[in-house]
Amino acid sequence: MSKTNEKKGFGSFLARKNIIFSGKRYGIDALSAMAQGLFASLLIGTIVSTLGAQLGIEFLVTVGNYTKSTYVVGAAMAISIGYALQAPQLVLFSLVSVGAAANEMGAAGGPLAVLVIAVIAAECGKAVSKETRVDILVTPFVTIVTGVFLSLWCAPAIGSAAARVGDLVMWATELQPFFMGILVSVIVGIALTLPISSAAICAALGLTGLAGGAAVAGCCAQMIGFAVMSFRENAWGGLVSQGLGTSMLQMGNIVKNPRIWIPPTLASAITGPIATCLFRFQMNGAAISSGMGTCGLVGQIGVYTGWVNDIAAGTKAAITALDWLAMALICFILPAVLSVLFYGILRKAGWIREGDLTLS
Repeated sequence: MSKTNEKKGFGSFLARKNIIFSGKRYGIDALSAMAQGLFASLLIGTIVSTLGAQLGIEFLVTVGNYTKSTYVVGAAMAISIGYALQAPQLVLFSLVSVGAAANEMGAAGGPLAVLVIAVIAAECGKAVSKETRVDILVTPFVTIVTGVFLSLWCAPAIGSAAARVGDLVMWATELQPFFMGILVSVIVGIALTLPISSAAICAALGLTGLAGGAAVAGCCAQMIGFAVMSFRENAWGGLVSQGLGTSMLQMGNIVKNPRIWIPPTLASAITGPIATCLFRFQMNGAAISSGMGTCGLVGQIGVYTGWVNDIAAGTKAAITALDWLAMALICFILPAVLSVLFYGILRKAGWIREGDLTLS
């Protein structure tokens, strides 16, 4: 058989197995799915346990602790990734063990380890799925053995690398809060509006502290900025869908006129250093919250959870009026005012026109 025919045969096999090697599938679909898995485990578990602790309801604390346990979080991420890759049922269920192993072995950088390893294990499982008469044994065996072997072999290195990058960003933000405040706020904010997951990126890097605060500021600037400056075109529905949902809804309009992205991005470049330098605004809850902005108010809940954690750890005396003022200004007021201001300037300059922000 010629090499050409071999390539065609292999290509046909991959197509039949729905295995597509692409940046979109792994860098967008799988990454976004990982964030959903984190949301349905670590994030909601943290919120529930914090709520239980604040209200004195032990049952909620127990529920939250189970939900955010290492094994549950890893399994939730892996299953979400497998679902995004359209894995068959046996592969999907087998990813529970893979995710649990990868998240535990990856330690602080567990989410990135789960992403890499779950993708490989899922694709290997898909490759052998329904190829034998004993599929109920072969498919789980290949998926689990591949995933757990990779977890033992490379998850610690992947997790360590992710954690070091995150530590570097947080260290640099502490060292240079002004410039890093701008950089982190703008980059994470842009990632939130792009069809990738800023939440997953923050989770993978373990981005908390001042850097986490800057990330929250950038995400809020994008969501609140687009929501407020497009209010004339989209009314209350647009305000809620973008302000509490996602600024990603504007991607179609950004492609048509990239200049509409300038106002919220400039706003994030201002609110970021205000957060890091003026208010020392930190996000010490679950790292995924750093990349959520005002989506379901998850970013603000994460900040509040961090305050509670800091008080419990003895590093913070109490939640002050200044804390609440900082949150209001950085997350809501300044993004709205600054975005509308820059929007007005660009409207007068003719860079943005009526209807450019209308959601279809």
